[in-house]
Amino acid sequence: MKLGIFAKTFDGSEPSTVLNSVAQAGFTAAQYNMACSGLPPMPETITEAQARSVAEAARSGGVEIVAVSGTYNMIHPDPALREVGLRRLATLAERCAGMSTGLITLCTGTRDPIDQWKVHADNDTPAAWRDLLEAMEAAVAIAERYNVDLGIEPELANVVNSAEKAHRLITALKSPRIKIVLDPANLFEVATLNEQRRTVSSAIDLLADRIVMAHAKDRNPDGSFATAGKGVLDYGHYLGRLKAIGFSGSLVTHGLSASEAAGAATFLKGALGGEGAGRG
Repeated sequence: MKLGIFAKTFDGSEPSTVLNSVAQAGFTAAQYNMACSGLPPMPETITEAQARSVAEAARSGGVEIVAVSGTYNMIHPDPALREVGLRRLATLAERCAGMSTGLITLCTGTRDPIDQWKVHADNDTPAAWRDLLEAMEAAVAIAERYNVDLGIEPELANVVNSAEKAHRLITALKSPRIKIVLDPANLFEVATLNEQRRTVSSAIDLLADRIVMAHAKDRNPDGSFATAGKGVLDYGHYLGRLKAIGFSGSLVTHGLSASEAAGAATFLKGALGGEGAGRG
C-alpha cells in the first residue's frame, strides 16, 4: 500500500510548499485539496496552469496525487446549492488529468443546511435517497466526460451512512465510475472490540471490488475522533482485512495536525509491516 495524507494537513497556498511538506513527513501520496493552491476547495474556475503546477510539484517532491477532494453537499435542502456544487465538480473533473490524478472524492451529503458532515433525521428518508441518486447520476455523467472515478465514503453523518447503503448505491447506479473510499472510523462511534471488528470486516468484504482508497484516522473511547494509532481502532485487524482482499491502493491519513504527521507516518509504516499483528 502507498502511504498518503491529506495535503491540507499542511499550511501553504502553493503546491510545491505543501507537497514538499507531505514528502518531508514521510508520505509518498497525497489527497489534494485546491485550497493548497490558494483557491477555494471547490473553485468556479481552475486554469490549465494551476492544474499543471500541482502535477509538477508532485513530481518534483516525489509525491503521487492519488485523489483530489471534490466534496460538496449532494443532498443539500436547497437544490440551487446542489447545482452550484455539481457545476464546480465539473470544473474540478476537467482539470484532473492536468493534475495527474483520476479520482475525485465526494460527500454523499446531509439534509443539514449548514454542515455537510452533520447528521440529520431526514437523511434516511426516501426523498433524500432520490435526491442522492439524481445527484450521483449527474456526477457520473461528468466522470464519464472527463474520464475520472468518483470515490464515495460511508459516513455516519451522511445519507450513505453504512457499507450496505454504499452497496445499494453502487447497485442502483450500475456505473464502474463509482468507487469506495473506506474509513473504518466512520463506520462506528462507540463499539466493543468484537463489534468494531465485525463492522469493519463486513464493510470490506461487501465493498471489496470497489475499494480504491483507505483512510486512516481513529476513535477515542468516547466516540470522538483521534489521530491514527492514538485511539481504539484495531489497525492490525483493519489492515489485515485490506491485505486479505488484495488491496494495494493508498492508505491516506487525515484528521491530524501537521506536527503529528511524521508520527502518524511512523505508526502506519509499522502497522503495515506487522501483517495484522495486534493494533501495532
